[in-house]
Parts: sequence; structure tokens; C-alpha cells
Amino acid sequence: MKKLVLFLLLGLLLAVPAFAYQYVVIETSYGDITVELDEEKAPETVANFLTYVDTMHYADTIFHRVIKDFMIQGGNFSAEMTPKKTRQPIKNEATNGLRNLRGTIAMARTGVVDSATSQFFINLKDNDFLDHKNTTAKGFGYAVFGKVVKGMDVVDKIGVSQTHTFKRFRDVPVETVVIRNIKRVNQE
Repeated sequence: MKKLVLFLLLGLLLAVPAFAYQYVVIETSYGDITVELDEEKAPETVANFLTYVDTMHYADTIFHRVIKDFMIQGGNFSAEMTPKKTRQPIKNEATNGLRNLRGTIAMARTGVVDSATSQFFINLKDNDFLDHKNTTAKGFGYAVFGKVVKGMDVVDKIGVSQTHTFKRFRDVPVETVVIRNIKRVNQE
């Protein structure tokens, strides 16, 4: 009887899909930010982000857009605001149930729903207006794919940076906030 119970328990454990979270560290000129990526709820977005991580696309890019009490955005521009070449846009996974809460990371996009490539943002506060509401371009939302688990103080420090307009871009930090690299790490 004990063997049967153990066999059934083992079968249940093996039948449940095990999604391990992936972790990355965003190394910035202000300090490190550790992010837990939700591969179960945003598989295509996480795979896309990790492809950019693994190819060192993010090395020496900047947080080029900082809006106090809203978000910090980066992932594609050099300090001179020169864009890097990106891969094809991905499907927007904003319907995954993850919300744009303080400390979550989401994909930046244009007005086109499925236009995200390498740029991401970290929410400085709960931004429910960015969550999925409907299938229109305005209501589709922005795909959350993870959350900050360490270094929110760094995010907050970046979030209060003085900004200006630089080469047609608004909300650019006066003091450049460099993303030195983003790398995969073991679970913290």
C-alpha cells in the first residue's frame, strides 16, 4: 500500500509542469537590479528577452527614458541615442494576467500591439492603465514578463533622475544611466 501511495505521489509530481523562474541581473552605473522572469506566463517574451541577454545586446545601452512616478525605460540606445539593430517584433503577451505593478518589468512598444523588440521598462508605481483591457491598440496593454526581486532602491534612484530633451528625445536623464550588461544568474 505504501508503495502504491508513493508511486501515485511521484506520478502527480511528474505530471505537473515545472516552470523554473529565470533570473537576470541588470548591471547599471547606479547599481545592480535582479529580476525574476516569468517564463510560464510570458514564454515568448522571456525567450526574446533572454536572446538579447545572451547576445549581449544590452551591453552599454542606457535607460534613455525616465518619468518620475511612472517608469524607467531602456534596452536599445547608446549614450549618444544611437539605436542598436533589433530582431523582429514579438507577439504581445499582455493577456497573460500579469499586471503592471510597482517593480514589474514589461516590454515597451509603439502604438502597434505586436511591435515590442528589445526595449523594456520597470514600473515605479502601480500603472493599471497599462494592463490589458481589450483588443484595441490602446486597450491591449503592455506585456509584463517579470519583477524586480532585488535592487528596487536602484530603480527608485534612477526614477528620480533629472531629465531633459536630447536629440529629439524627451525624458532623457541628464546624468547618463548606463546598462553595463544584463546577464543570467542562478536563483538568488
